[in-house]
Amino acid sequence: MEEELRKDLEEVKDLLSKASRQRVCKVLLAEQRKLETELNKVNQQSLAKETSELTKSATVVGQLSSGYTVKINNYGWDQSNAFVKIYVTLSGVHKIPAENVQIQFAEKSFELLVKDLNGRSYSLIINNLLKPISAESSSRKIKTDTILVMCRKKSEQHWEYLTQVEKQLKDKNKPSFDKDADPNESLMNLMKKMYDEGDDEMKRTLNKAWSESREKQERGQMDF
Repeated sequence: MEEELRKDLEEVKDLLSKASRQRVCKVLLAEQRKLETELNKVNQQSLAKETSELTKSATVVGQLSSGYTVKINNYGWDQSNAFVKIYVTLSGVHKIPAENVQIQFAEKSFELLVKDLNGRSYSLIINNLLKPISAESSSRKIKTDTILVMCRKKSEQHWEYLTQVEKQLKDKNKPSFDKDADPNESLMNLMKKMYDEGDDEMKRTLNKAWSESREKQERGQMDF
């Protein structure tokens, strides 16, 4: 469209230079201004479009260079007498510079940050560890596709859970048994809780146990 407007404008100018009649000159001048206005508008639109595309390209390049951070949710852990070990699997992590794998330890937490791995960063934050650790004696090791976080225990005690949150969730779901209450009542409350929270197999087992218990009680009363 821009090229056609330019050709039309050149032809109008050429005609204007040859025209001698006043009315014809006025018509050609009006057409010239019209074409110049349209051409200017098209040029501005093209410039705006080009600027927008350059801005988008710069944004994409900036995003690719800086990357974005992915939160790590999957990991495994085990322990020895001296260390709690957390295993994080990241494909290709052994191929990036070691300084890109950064970690900070505190007494009951740590934060792992992996920078620029395939255009992304990865973060793992563990708070409220079950027991205190020695931050200065803790470390990380980079293996093939794996990062091993070594948390040095302050005391060589066995950890049943990795974090306090896990412990609280497990304890909350454990059936409670009140030693000071009536034994039969506490037992019934315990079994009721197990029944309410159990699966179909658990419910069938408890129903069978209750049925057999009632039959034994009835036979005992009749024998008596």
